Amino acid sequence: MTTTPNLERKEVSADNQKAIENHKKTATHLDAASKEHLEAVKHFEAGNAEKAAESKAKADEQFELATAAQKEISKN
Repeated sequence: MTTTPNLERKEVSADNQKAIENHKKTATHLDAASKEHLEAVKHFEAGNAEKAAESKAKADEQFELATAAQKEISKN
């Protein structure tokens, strides 16, 4: 006999909701940083160090935003 999981959404406290949102922000910014690093690689491989540096700077900005969101999680 199999049981079906309870798919009812449980009430989420305001603190937990804020943590959930900050986890999503962190993941989104880390994903963007990863994409910019991969763009930097492509530019370096193509011999375009200037564009690679621009992509790396964008990646750094995204990483800083992710770090800020992580710090908000730690506050809770």
